[in-house]
Amino acid sequence: MTHRTLCFPSSIGQIDDVSNSHLAAISSPDFLSNSHPSLLVGAAAATTIATYLVRKAIDDSKRLSTLPPGPPAKWFWDSPIPLHNTHLEISKLTEQYGDVFTLRSGNNITIVIGRVEPALEILETHGGITLSRPELVAAGTMLSRGQRLISQPAGDLFKRMCKAVHEPLQPKTAMSYAPLQFEAAKRYVLNMLERPDLAQHHAELYAATVTLKLTYGKSAPSSFDDPDIKRIHKVIKHFSRVVRPGEYLAQRLPWLKNVPGYAPELKEYRQYELGLFYEQVGKTKSAIEGGEDIGPSFTRYLLENPEVHGLTPDETAYLAGTLYAAGSDTTSVGMSTIVLAAAKYPDLQAKIHAEIDTIISDRVPTPDDMHTLPYLDAFTQEALRWRPIVPLGVMHKATADFAWNGYHIPEGTAILGCHWAISRDPVAFHDPEKFDPQRWLSADGQLKSQKEIRYFTYGFGRRVCPGQHVANRSMFITMALLFWAFRIAEDPAHPIDVDAYDANNVSHHRGFKVAVEPRRSIEEIKQLLGDFSI
Repeated sequence: MTHRTLCFPSSIGQIDDVSNSHLAAISSPDFLSNSHPSLLVGAAAATTIATYLVRKAIDDSKRLSTLPPGPPAKWFWDSPIPLHNTHLEISKLTEQYGDVFTLRSGNNITIVIGRVEPALEILETHGGITLSRPELVAAGTMLSRGQRLISQPAGDLFKRMCKAVHEPLQPKTAMSYAPLQFEAAKRYVLNMLERPDLAQHHAELYAATVTLKLTYGKSAPSSFDDPDIKRIHKVIKHFSRVVRPGEYLAQRLPWLKNVPGYAPELKEYRQYELGLFYEQVGKTKSAIEGGEDIGPSFTRYLLENPEVHGLTPDETAYLAGTLYAAGSDTTSVGMSTIVLAAAKYPDLQAKIHAEIDTIISDRVPTPDDMHTLPYLDAFTQEALRWRPIVPLGVMHKATADFAWNGYHIPEGTAILGCHWAISRDPVAFHDPEKFDPQRWLSADGQLKSQKEIRYFTYGFGRRVCPGQHVANRSMFITMALLFWAFRIAEDPAHPIDVDAYDANNVSHHRGFKVAVEPRRSIEEIKQLLGDFSI
């Protein structure tokens, strides 16, 4: 009997010819008439399998040949994302392979965006298709059970969560939180007067107290010794570890999530954070029922308007808790980066002082002055571009095939807009390593529009951070008061390393110290801040 062997061609273009010739051979009359019935069955099965494999090879080849270029594919158990200094390595790959490139691990495809224009086109113009999230197995499924907004895929629950956060965090409502932010900002400035060497700590305390009040209506604690702040920051630490690329093999081998005993700490983390989130919601509910005047808060809104969002108790607890965790961490890092930049670039800081002296004069800046200090706005924008709060970004997912720039992006593709690489776009930001607030200003000294210059501090499209308006107001109020009161100087005994940021999801500086030089008498600063309120 003649043995026939299915040979795969050396080039993709020969696959169709091999497939057709093989099918013709085994279906010829001579082959059929001279074969035993069992051989016919085996031949039919082999033909089916061979045809499937050949057609699959054709489909896979066509699919991969139309993707953006990228480095060679890795084995399916290897992470396609660099695991160390990820954002810096992604930036290098952007320079090597182009504005948009492909990372592959087995059949898994990740499209990485490293420049402004394709980020706008893929994640905003095509925002309806790229809205979703790929499964975050450890952080989203095992830890959060699909109840964290940041990892929520597109769908009904995502819509309900977005609806729940819209009303209490929209711009008009965010303005109502100004008195609370202003009072906390005054304490932040006075803390900086007493211990400027603890600048990062003071920023963290400001962000924690404000966000705790806005989320739960809880009275602002005076220090990090407050047990609720300690516990919530433990939750932040847990999540930062779990979401780190390459931390859990289950992200590449999802079936591991069903293996008993795999990653037992994730179960402990979930019990810890869900218990804390429920406890905080319970405190707010008890205060409302007890007639306490706790003022407006996000949790109060959720409890008093359950019909608006239709969330389960677990979903409500998680939505409030994760908004607090995300809001406090990012705001404090943003504030600290602005202070660090001011200390490193005193000549640029002096322009902020000149603007405040001209526009504000001797009175205390207030939240009503927002958008009247364009150079301070430009300095803030540049600081958040120069050292991004979230340097890597969070994955999106394509829910349908679409085309971009001659390439085909297939349904199911993970898409990463790398904030660090985008912030280094030499076309959008000339000389990107230079700290230059002027790039955000027009010739007449006004802040440029987003059509003229754009960075994605808070994410992309409909996935943009819902708390951005609250965070922007916090950073404006604190920095306007700080620069009204002080010149920030680098401590000569402790030079600041501008590159000493960690590689966590939210990137913290590993530690810097500054000194403050009062721009008016200390007595005047204390008196004005102590007497003035809004």
